[in-house]
Amino acid sequence: MKVAERFGPDHRVLVTGGAGFVPSHLVDALIARGCTVVALDNFVTGSKENVAHLLDRPTFTLVEADISEGLPTHHPALAERFDAILHMASPASPTDFAQLPVEILRVGSVGTLHLLERAAADGARFLMASTSEAYGDPKEHPQRETYWGNVNPIGVRSVYDEAKRFSEAATMAYHRYRGLDAAIVRIFNTYGPRMRPDDGRAIPTFISQALRGEPITVHGTGNQTRSICFVEDLVRGILLLLDSTETGPVNCGTEHELTMRQLAELIVSLSDSTSKVTYVTRSSDDPEMRRPDLTLARELLGYEPSVAPEDGLRRTIEYFRSRLG
Repeated sequence: MKVAERFGPDHRVLVTGGAGFVPSHLVDALIARGCTVVALDNFVTGSKENVAHLLDRPTFTLVEADISEGLPTHHPALAERFDAILHMASPASPTDFAQLPVEILRVGSVGTLHLLERAAADGARFLMASTSEAYGDPKEHPQRETYWGNVNPIGVRSVYDEAKRFSEAATMAYHRYRGLDAAIVRIFNTYGPRMRPDDGRAIPTFISQALRGEPITVHGTGNQTRSICFVEDLVRGILLLLDSTETGPVNCGTEHELTMRQLAELIVSLSDSTSKVTYVTRSSDDPEMRRPDLTLARELLGYEPSVAPEDGLRRTIEYFRSRLG
């Protein structure tokens, strides 16, 4: 299966959360294609540093705004029609769940609705960034898109889980009843340069600790698993879905499944660190296992991840090393 490039020169694309970790890499890829990109971000978790290298480009505009309040009407870059809208905005780490619960709920509900209305008005392709958290603590392994999930609707992670599940429902409603050209991607654990070192996720936490020679704090027994995806592979998968006419949901990630203990030990080794692995209390509703079934992505999009964990982690470690001095 080969998907033809659908969005390139002469196309205008809006990326919400555009100064965030994954979205900023998407912005880079779209700019490289020749798209005119407007990145919208309120900088709650995003950073201007992630897109600073693009600020002088005539095909890039950065708008500071909160999509939960609606699209600003005063900015000229938002007045013209968009060909595609990628809704990538949302705090997405365990630390954010505790510190920004209302913000997460708002961006995944009213923020999504604002963007769906704009996409419908513009006749734009709308791509919703959902998450493997839609599956909760899964009883099925690996997780297929047909699996409805095992989510605690009032747990500590529920603000993120349920905001994304609402966004999926809203996207499908606009697709079915308003004829919107829409797609949903379910993103599995992604890592790479531009992650926040203090965001609470395992990889940036382990790398920061390893580079400082601190104990590596693994939650619980360390036997819980994650399938880790380098951001370069994820971006390629998202763009394949964007270019296609598929609606999804479609899983995007890799099948490189590691236990948290294995991940910690690998990072220590790749960092040439003297850190030792220690164990701390496991957080509530922490999923036991995560691995996507990539059958749909392969059959519909021709997607195939290519970056091995060792290679991606080395590149990520070097990024953090340059930041930590």
